Amino acid sequence: MNADAKALAAGFDLEKLTPEFYDDPYPTYRALRENEPVKRLRSGTVFLTRYDDLVTTYKNTKSFSSDKKREFAPKYGDTPLYEHHTTSLVFNDPPSHTRVRRLIMGALSPRAIAGMEGDIVKLVDGLLDAIAAKGRCELIEDFASSIPIEVIGNLLDVPHEERGPLRDWSLAILGALEPVVSPDAATRGNNAVKDFLAYLDTLVARRRANPGNPERDVLTRLIQGEENGERLTEKELLHNCIFLLNAGHETTTNLIGNGLVALDRNPDQKQRLIGNPDMIKTAVEEVLRYESSNQLGNRMTTEQVELGGVMLEAGTSVTLCIGAANRDPAQFADPERFDIARTPNRHLAFATGAHQCAGMALARLEGAIAISRFLARFPNYAVSGQPTRGGRVRFRGFLSVPCAIS
Repeated sequence: MNADAKALAAGFDLEKLTPEFYDDPYPTYRALRENEPVKRLRSGTVFLTRYDDLVTTYKNTKSFSSDKKREFAPKYGDTPLYEHHTTSLVFNDPPSHTRVRRLIMGALSPRAIAGMEGDIVKLVDGLLDAIAAKGRCELIEDFASSIPIEVIGNLLDVPHEERGPLRDWSLAILGALEPVVSPDAATRGNNAVKDFLAYLDTLVARRRANPGNPERDVLTRLIQGEENGERLTEKELLHNCIFLLNAGHETTTNLIGNGLVALDRNPDQKQRLIGNPDMIKTAVEEVLRYESSNQLGNRMTTEQVELGGVMLEAGTSVTLCIGAANRDPAQFADPERFDIARTPNRHLAFATGAHQCAGMALARLEGAIAISRFLARFPNYAVSGQPTRGGRVRFRGFLSVPCAIS
């Protein structure tokens, strides 16, 4: 078994992944963590799988840069995808990152998020009513994917009749973040950025003419900026509106879908949560650890630095494997076990340090409401066919999950 694990780690190539890996990457991640935790790939990228190495990287913003201009220029060329991904919050360093994050966090204050709870409950209950009336459920299309699109649509106050393209735009843009991007995926991503920007131009113009309530309307808050006069540039405003949708859409869809599938596959934990619904918060944290919605992050070294006993030269691309770190036995006892009561649970699903996810409180709220109310409404639900994975390595979730609710 040890020889097999060594061979698995030695042969790992992020640009040539197998169907078995997409189905279950964790044996590979375990082999890498145990045998080559700082793995240099053929592309020159270094692939990290240990929890402590990820934390070190996240917290050292001086040596490990999030700025993607150098990395994305050859990948995307002079395209809308390049402009978007090098302007959005997540792919920038301080002080630009600090300024933009402060403005976005001001719009996503604890008070603002707490005020969304009633609307999210109403939304979820409406989806559950529709599922009950139909008598069956496609877990992603009918439920999981519908929630974050509506929540972000409400945050930006996008008229309901204009929300139709949002999910497809988001999937196309995020799909172009995979390690290998086909020409078709690049075309879809670039077209999505162009179409999304064109739509936001009109939405922002309407909002400038008729501002909403900045306590509830994030777009109005971002347009108006802070009382000290700090504002986003027009380019930053538009691209970070796209970022807000993308960051909150697929990852939250995956959180809900992954959670309900994990509970179905672990019936003891499902019954435990049914009997103890107040455990929903720790259950959500365990879903985030066990099946991290976002599996990979990236950094670039700005100077020579030692990491995990390996010397990295300046300009080295570093891939942080969140999915592997969240199952590191040095941090988590019995990490392959799904345990809804796990505590402490300092997972890295939302990263850590300066780039910790700006919308994590909202994602946790959506996940807790969606999973708990689905379970209360349909305690005997069961996955009724073979789920279809999303076919991505960066974002781990399902495209479809047939589900019986009786």
